[in-house]
Amino acid sequence: MKKYIAAAAILSFWATNMTYAAENMSARQILDKEISEVGVSTFTGADYKPGLIRHIVLFRYKDGTTAEQRQEIRDQFMALAKKATRNGKPYIVSIESGAQNSGEGVSGGFEEGFIVTFSSEGDRNYYVGTPVVTEPKFFDPQHQKFKEFVGPYLADSGVLVFDMRITDSTRLGATSRN
Repeated sequence: MKKYIAAAAILSFWATNMTYAAENMSARQILDKEISEVGVSTFTGADYKPGLIRHIVLFRYKDGTTAEQRQEIRDQFMALAKKATRNGKPYIVSIESGAQNSGEGVSGGFEEGFIVTFSSEGDRNYYVGTPVVTEPKFFDPQHQKFKEFVGPYLADSGVLVFDMRITDSTRLGATSRN
């Protein structure tokens, strides 16, 4: 029965987003429309649109941001995995981080990345909070505090966020090089 409910939810999600795409709506406009249709409580609920969501965050720091400050930023971001809670329980599946190390020359100056994984869009919506969700009882105060902390260290246009629902995934076994 749960499989059928999940399948119906996925079909509903795709039908809704295909309709919005046909209307040439931005991701933000889609989210604003969803909030108005389902209400903020549902929109930020843990069971709203279940499935893996990756929230990818890239930082470009201001000149003069020290290695120690960058480490403190990284430490505080990673601490959200345990500090960010809903009803006293952590809701973030995982957080990964790393410094930019591509030699392709297309990093756009972004220096560090984080990947935050959620088990539903509702959890992601609760985490993101402002500017999408503006009612404080429906967003995570710990993440809001982190955004206020990191802001002064970021360059103009120093943050890039890209969210995606995992629709395809291939995992290969790790190989050992000894």
